[in-house]
Order: sequence, then C-alpha cells, then structure tokens
Amino acid sequence: MMKEDYDIFGDVMVFDTTYRTNKYNLICAPFVGINHHWKNVMFGCAFLSDEKVESFQWLFEVFKKSMGGKCPVSFFTYQDQAISNAIEKVFPETRHRLCLWHLHQNAVNYKLENHPWFNRLYGLKEKWCTALSKDLFSAGILSSQRSESSNHAIGFSAKKNTSLTDFFGIFKEMLKNWRNKEQKDEFQCSRSIPESALPLTGMLKHASEVYTLTLFRDFEAEFLKSISSSSTLILVEDRMMVYNVSSHDNDGLSHRVIFDCLSNLITCSCKKFEECGFLCYHCLRVLHINSIVSIPESYIKKRWTKFAKSEIWDKFNSTVGRSEKFRDCIPWR
Repeated sequence: MMKEDYDIFGDVMVFDTTYRTNKYNLICAPFVGINHHWKNVMFGCAFLSDEKVESFQWLFEVFKKSMGGKCPVSFFTYQDQAISNAIEKVFPETRHRLCLWHLHQNAVNYKLENHPWFNRLYGLKEKWCTALSKDLFSAGILSSQRSESSNHAIGFSAKKNTSLTDFFGIFKEMLKNWRNKEQKDEFQCSRSIPESALPLTGMLKHASEVYTLTLFRDFEAEFLKSISSSSTLILVEDRMMVYNVSSHDNDGLSHRVIFDCLSNLITCSCKKFEECGFLCYHCLRVLHINSIVSIPESYIKKRWTKFAKSEIWDKFNSTVGRSEKFRDCIPWR
C-alpha cells in the first residue's frame, strides 16, 4: 500500500529524522507524503545509527530502488548538510527544499545580522524562499500554514525505552489510524456535495464534481477572489490574449495572464498552478470573462481529485473478480 501511495502521491515527500524513539537510540527516519485529502500518508520508515552522508545516501538509494526508481519532484527536509549532499547524489533532478517550520524554530534568537547560521541560510534561499520556488510542484507546502502539520506529522507515542518490536506495533497502529481517516474521507467525498456560499454552477460546480472536499475549499477560495478582482485586456495577438488581473484588497498588485482562446491554455505570472496544482484566481477571472464554464482538463491534476486512486480500485476489483471466478471452479464437498 505504501508503494501504491508513492506511485500516486510521491511527487512531494517530507523526510524528518528528529525522532529518537527507542532504547537503542536509533534515528527514526519516516518518509511522508500528502494525499488528495491533504492528509499525511506514509511511504516508508527506516532506522539509522548515525547521520553521516554515507548513511543517508544508502537509505535514499534503497528507498528509490524499492519504489521502482521514481523520484519526487520536491523533497522537504530540515537544514542538514549531510542530507543535502545525499539528495544531490541520489536524487539529482529533485528540488531539495527546507521546511519553514524548522527554520522558524531555529530563528527565535535575535541580532542575526552577522550570525553564521543566518548567513548560510540566506545562501540557501532558493530552497526555502516562496518567491523562488514556484516553478516546480510542491503541493503548496511552503506557501501555506500546513507546513507545520506536514513536517511535524508523525507524533509517535513511543518513548526512549521502547523496543523495536514494541515500536513496530505502535507504527502499525498509527498507519491503521491514518488509513481509516483516508477511508472516511473517501466515503464522505463519494456521498456528499460540498456546501458553498455561492450557487454551484459553472466552474464551481465542476470543481465540486472532481475535487476532494478539502481541495474544493481551496478552489472555492480562489473562485471567490476572482469575483472581487478586476481585469484589463492589454494585448490581443491572433489567438493569444494578455490580461492584467489585480485584486482590490491586495494594494493594486497585478499579475499577467496569457490565454489561448482556441486551446483554452492559460498561464499566470503568479505560477500557483505550477506550485500548488490548481488554478489561481487570476486565471479563473480570465476564464470566466471568456465564458469558460468548466475547468480545462489540462488544469485538473488527478492527484487532487476524488479519482486519484481509481487505478488501485480497478486493480482491486479485477483481483476480487478473478478470485471469485476461481472460487466458483473449486469442487466444494
């Protein structure tokens, strides 16, 4: 199940080694992701005896091999040079990013102007600065308050005198709880229609049909902003239309939106879709004034939809079907 979850949600991964949860003082190193309900999902867990580059490199290579060679798009960790070096060697195409929650915890002291840690941190600004990390998908972890919940997610109830055997039982119970929550979320999505302050028509209705309830709330927030925003058409060239879109409550800050009226392809300078996986209010504004009543298929990221696990469901149903056929062939006595 962890491998199947990684196939679907492994584009973003959080790695945290701040746990010492057993009497052997081993380092617990879980690999955690974010599912389509914006809940934590476990990809794997390891124990390390030290935090050397060689140890992390070995661990990442084993994890990568066990997951069929697939690499995450964004890999979140706390600030550690050994981890950073290992990621560069094993996941060279992956964007390494630093967890803002951990950085905030380390920055509670004052007078940082000439502090070595602060200077090193500034040199790594492309790994944590939200303005410099919008070109690749990160599920919006850096740009939201969810970073604390996703990066301090495990909450193991184990203690320092817990044996590995006992820890394994605790770990399994935690996974069971996470999966039960996901099943409840799936059931709720399949049985309920989201409530909205606006009539469920047009793109908002389409969003309620395809997105999970959690992602629908995010989309709805963008949709509400699009209503209160203003747009100006500044250029028309063949099929391309260029707009400036601004929000009245954002000090007049505007973003440039380019819309292809034939293919319904659209891009925005804020790059919210590239970073978070759903359209920004700037794009929604332009689509609306061009009478587009449904979200273009190119901008519906399956990992955020109710059908994110459809391939697993099909696999399960086909397996159950084969087993039932096999059972019918058994000469029962």
